[in-house]
Amino acid sequence: MTSIIPQSLLPPTNQGWLPPWLLLVSVISTANSVQSYLSTEYHAHLFIGSSSTNNQSPSTPLASRTFGTWTLLSSVIRAYAAYNIHNSVAYDLATWTYGIALAHFVSEWAIYGTAQVRGRFVMPLIFASSALVWMASQRAAYLG
Repeated sequence: MTSIIPQSLLPPTNQGWLPPWLLLVSVISTANSVQSYLSTEYHAHLFIGSSSTNNQSPSTPLASRTFGTWTLLSSVIRAYAAYNIHNSVAYDLATWTYGIALAHFVSEWAIYGTAQVRGRFVMPLIFASSALVWMASQRAAYLG
């Protein structure tokens, strides 16, 4: 089976599945960033409000672009970590991106009421929480 992306551009899988997974999430996040720059629709579907806000999204063009910028920065850090998985600074920064993302999404739901745990909002929760667990459990294996 041939790949769309040449193997030479991918992180080596002989280092486990974490580096390719970090790269995959980075690519997905980059696409989400582009969506956030082009339209407020993606952002509005993530932050749909709650019953206390009559399910009205607090999304604005500025909030969408800011979210896109923050997501793009996280993407760059995760991609760098994918190719430098044995570098403790890269590894720790990538781990922090998931921790910050999880704290952000949970606080928007639980504290600020700008989101509901349904629809598009569920995927960032799953990705961030699973990545945190995975990276914490594999830290010693990658960093010695």
